[in-house]
Amino acid sequence: MCCVNVICRIRVSLSGAAAPAIQPQMYTDIHRSNNGECGNLPPLLSVSIRLHLWLVLIATCCTLGFGQSGVREYRRAHERQILDEFTRLLAIPNIASDTENIRRNAQFIREMMQRRGLNPRLLEGKSKNVPPAVYGEWKVVGAAHSIILYAHYDGQPVDPKAWTASPPFQPTWRTAAMESGGQIVALPATGAINPDWRLYARSASDDKAGVMAILTAFDALRAQNILPSLNIKFLFEGEEEAGSPHLGEIIDLHRDLLQSDAWIICDGPVHQSGRKQVVFGVRGDQNVDVTVYGAKRPLHSGHYGNWAPNPAMLLVRLLATTKDDTGRVTIAGWYDGVEPLGEAEKRAIAEAPAYDDELRSQLGLARTEGNGTSLIELINEPSLNINGISSGDVGALARNVIPTTATAVLDLRLVKGNDHARQVQRLIDHIRKQGFYVIDHDPTDAERKQHALIAKVVARAGGYNAERTRMDHPISIAVVDAVQTTSKDPIVKLPTSGGSLPLSIITDHLRTVTLTVPIANYDNNQHAENENIRLQNFWDGIETWAAVMMIKPK
Repeated sequence: MCCVNVICRIRVSLSGAAAPAIQPQMYTDIHRSNNGECGNLPPLLSVSIRLHLWLVLIATCCTLGFGQSGVREYRRAHERQILDEFTRLLAIPNIASDTENIRRNAQFIREMMQRRGLNPRLLEGKSKNVPPAVYGEWKVVGAAHSIILYAHYDGQPVDPKAWTASPPFQPTWRTAAMESGGQIVALPATGAINPDWRLYARSASDDKAGVMAILTAFDALRAQNILPSLNIKFLFEGEEEAGSPHLGEIIDLHRDLLQSDAWIICDGPVHQSGRKQVVFGVRGDQNVDVTVYGAKRPLHSGHYGNWAPNPAMLLVRLLATTKDDTGRVTIAGWYDGVEPLGEAEKRAIAEAPAYDDELRSQLGLARTEGNGTSLIELINEPSLNINGISSGDVGALARNVIPTTATAVLDLRLVKGNDHARQVQRLIDHIRKQGFYVIDHDPTDAERKQHALIAKVVARAGGYNAERTRMDHPISIAVVDAVQTTSKDPIVKLPTSGGSLPLSIITDHLRTVTLTVPIANYDNNQHAENENIRLQNFWDGIETWAAVMMIKPK
């Protein structure tokens, strides 16, 4: 059955005196009517349309929006080639600080784009050892507007010992999630591949899946001779997980290339219910290291316990003052300046699937924070999280000592209206109120003698603010409509993602808007060990991004 209200782009051969001299082919829009019939072909003078082109017209108009059935057929015919290229990309270590391997990733992606005819180049920063962004473009004759499709190819740091499914850079297939008993399997040489199988590797979901889905969507559209109405630019960044500290620099150096009407981001998971979603904003992010100090050398806990202060105890007591029993941050001014949600955003939250009870059951949580406030509401508030604490040793290496230091890495998540530097200052002011002398360096002997409580507080490079785009923006409406053509279920519209992306950096440096269209399964272990992508999510993501490429803003 034909879908309705969808525009098909059909190549029509022109002949005769009226045919353009320098453009032997043109694309014309053919609108599908509400009864599913293809019609409204604009009148053309001296046009000869061959029978086989009419057959192409009929076949194309009766696909799932913008040739989506053709996208699916292309994917089915090339599944093993797609997955082979994907697993080779995943096998390259991709931590942003690993300069050599980051360059290998960038070069691999550049070659992928070169094979596709996307005229790729590496966009370098002016600082030394900056991971390059990989840029390419799909130009359309006569197009007056453009969009940038963004994903990142770097991943979070890994602890190989924690990867119990398989090594992080050894892509491995399992029949299901490991926690559900999924067993390691080899990809069959022929025949159908179970769509519930999962591919385990660092960045399998975050965010090399985005790189592959975007490039494969391009392949599928090109194979059908379908052109977008906009110029499409591709940008794959190499240090998003490090906070994108050089993205602004790269944008400034290559401003002419990176001008566009919108940046559309492929990153993050679909809704927990499994429904596709479009996200209109992201939280800002700032990581902060907090270190407190004890004696200058480790001490025997029997000889010196109850006498020498234990920095681990000092740190956990300090951290306990930052939040109350409901999880609300108690730092003065933490929620000041938050930009309230509008009516459209509130309505989107109310219409989103309620999934908290199911999540609590899946995660084994008897209670959650927030005094009964839903997860989707809480991610629209600033937060403070402890990423990790280090002091002394545990497990087989545990010893009866009083350690010399204790360090916590704090993750400050921000929403629209927060400023990341101001939030760090509020944290510092709070630590001072607890009696600590706050410095940004290891203490000197003189400082140790003068101050009983010392805390070194260092904000890591790469902090940025939150960003949000209006739900009624023409680009927003076009993207929502495009994604909806790929799903029988209503898509979820979220004002803000729980995760963070450097979208404020983009909008600070360019006059543009940003939106996020995620594809990964929500239980992908993003940022943690045993990261994975569910195959059907990857397949669906290719169709989603093919539709995104065909948006036609009003």
